[in-house]
Formats: sequence, C-alpha cells, structure tokens
Amino acid sequence: MRDDTVLETAAAPGRTITISDLARFVPTGATLSAEPSNIAVVGLPANFLSTARTESVPGSVLGRALTVRFTAVSHLFDYGDGEKRTSPSPGTPWTAAQPQFTPTDTSHVYKAPGTYTATVTTTYIADIDLGAGWQTISGTLAGPPASQTIRVVTARTALVQNTCGERPGAAGC
Repeated sequence: MRDDTVLETAAAPGRTITISDLARFVPTGATLSAEPSNIAVVGLPANFLSTARTESVPGSVLGRALTVRFTAVSHLFDYGDGEKRTSPSPGTPWTAAQPQFTPTDTSHVYKAPGTYTATVTTTYIADIDLGAGWQTISGTLAGPPASQTIRVVTARTALVQNTCGERPGAAGC
C-alpha cells in the first residue's frame, strides 16, 4: 500500500493526492437507531446501531476520474446525556443469542427519563482507484454525524396475583 499517490494531469503534473482532496466524497448515508424501537428504559442498556459501512464513491480530482473507497474505522457515539463512547464497531443488533437489555459494545444506560438526541460520527480511512488498483491515502476523515431522538422512560413493575382483568383493584393495575 502507498500513501503517496501521485495524480498525473496536465493541470497539476506530479501532484500528490491527500486526504483533504477526498473530503467532498465522504459517504453520507449512515443512520443511527437504538433498540428497542428508539426507546430506552432508565437503568437498562439501550443498544445503539449505526448503518455506516464500506462504500465506494465515484468522482474526479483535477479532472481525473477516480473511485474513492471509504472504510469505517471508528464510531463516536454521543448519547445526548453527556456520555460518549468510541467503538470500532457500528453496533450489533440484539438477537436470540444476545437478548434485549443486555450490554453491547455500543449500548448505553440512561440515568434519567427524558428525550435525548443521540449522534454517531464515523471516522473513515480512504483508498482510491485511478484505474490501476486500490491505493491507500494517509489520514482519516470524519463523516457527517447521524442523529436519532431517543425517548427514555421509567418502568415500574409489581408482582400481582391473577390478571388485572380478574382483580382490577390489585397493585399495579
């Protein structure tokens, strides 16, 4: 891999392509969501997921056609309550093997009910292809943040005998 990719054009002979030249190509399609259904329960983990992925973007630099391949290398999750976490993973959905409300690499536990705006900012490395194969460019680029409103609620539980239909005056009914 090289980090000194030289772009030969009549306009700029021998010019080195830098990460700054690729900033306008950054993928913008990432979204953010939280499980379950963008609702969190105070004191229990909410699982956050970004859709950032490796993406190729065609374009040109100084009149020369190229393809830029962006690969996500880190994700900064800002949970909207003052807490942040950086993860190499965009998050993994809960499954039968990882039941709901269990901690993940990107989960967060809110301490108070309310409405929060969570964001994720993904950092990418870039490779370019000028038609002769992929070459790595030095440096990283941060993509635009993706955000999601998260409603955090308090859950109250009570043990009851029978159902509320059978005993409507029981605790918790």
